[in-house]
Amino acid sequence: MRRFERLWAGQTISQFGDRISELALPLIAVLTLSATPTQVGLLTAAVWTPNLLSLLVGSWVDRRTHRKRLLVAADLLRAAVLLSLPVAHWLGVVTLAQLFAVALLAGAGQVLFSAAYPSFFVALVDRSRYVEANSKLSISRSASFVAGPALGGLLIQVLTAPVAMLVDAVSFLFSALLIGRIKVEPVPVEPRHSLLVDARDGLRYVLGHPYLRAGLGCVTTVNFFGFVAQALVVLFASRTLGLPVGVIGLALGLGALGGLAGAALAPRLSRRFGVGRMMVLGAILFPAPTAVIAVAGGPVWLAATLLAVAEAIAGFGVMMMDINLNSVQAAVMADGMRSRVAGVFGTINYGARPLGAVVGGLLGSGLGLRPTLLIAAVGGMLGSLWLLRSPLPGVRTMDSLAPPAELANVRPAA
Repeated sequence: MRRFERLWAGQTISQFGDRISELALPLIAVLTLSATPTQVGLLTAAVWTPNLLSLLVGSWVDRRTHRKRLLVAADLLRAAVLLSLPVAHWLGVVTLAQLFAVALLAGAGQVLFSAAYPSFFVALVDRSRYVEANSKLSISRSASFVAGPALGGLLIQVLTAPVAMLVDAVSFLFSALLIGRIKVEPVPVEPRHSLLVDARDGLRYVLGHPYLRAGLGCVTTVNFFGFVAQALVVLFASRTLGLPVGVIGLALGLGALGGLAGAALAPRLSRRFGVGRMMVLGAILFPAPTAVIAVAGGPVWLAATLLAVAEAIAGFGVMMMDINLNSVQAAVMADGMRSRVAGVFGTINYGARPLGAVVGGLLGSGLGLRPTLLIAAVGGMLGSLWLLRSPLPGVRTMDSLAPPAELANVRPAA
């Protein structure tokens, strides 16, 4: 597990940097460039738009033997792109067009990293420890949501938002350094067809797999409506609730304690109640609290408290869903399909995120922010129906899962 610990350390550092950028990027648009709700929605969408090419990228990555090099390259790309914002700020030339370019290129780096990651992960971790390893990664992610927004809010107030992005750029450099030091054998690859044929085979494999198909439907639904809300939450908290930037960061950080608790408790709760049941519970608890945010109001302390409580419940829910679902998927998919499966999920699931962000921005401008957040809450909870109609709720432990070849209706392509 020592090699995994280096990956874990690298991901922990970059996750903390990401929390700063997630707060800083929309605030640059809102506070510095006076962006409209539609423009904020489009900016959020730009980060996720490169995922529409994930299926082709995953097919290309499945042909590469050195996945570690791709992970390092993805981190270096994101570091270079983010460094452009503080430089432009110091030169006094920050524009909305640059924000969109940064969002698109950083998103492209994330697509490459996500495609190369699954095979790298299983090379470092034994199957019986998937839930434990995913729990550790999720603990770091949740911890970053606890401290990251508060730290980001402070840095933005002291240094300005563009300069705070420098921290995220440096975090990717540290991640690249740590991953680059991990020793791992090259992944064997077999002769492939064209990228389009490989992409088609990856899509058929996922759609023919009862576990992967249900998981894809669930997370796509949840994330579409989640991004309807995410595109507007910072704007809603700032303009409608009148919360200062520092208070928004603090509320989001306190709310992330729920995610930290969920990540830490996920292995124990999954052993007690079953992997599948906790997955379904998480799919409901993750989107539902958006309704609490939608009805928030009153004095600053009350609005901030409701925001923090809603984020805490949602954070707990997403950890229950993600840790268990990611572990099951890692266990049931064939080795030769991992990058292509990641590509399918990236194209459909992550591809739904920019669409959700655009819809959120348009609905926010047309219907208002509160009604749009309520729509997002109800729509997101419908994602749990995909799981309830599948074999996933019946999964008790990882050991109870059949081998990958017995679970898919479509054989892996050569």
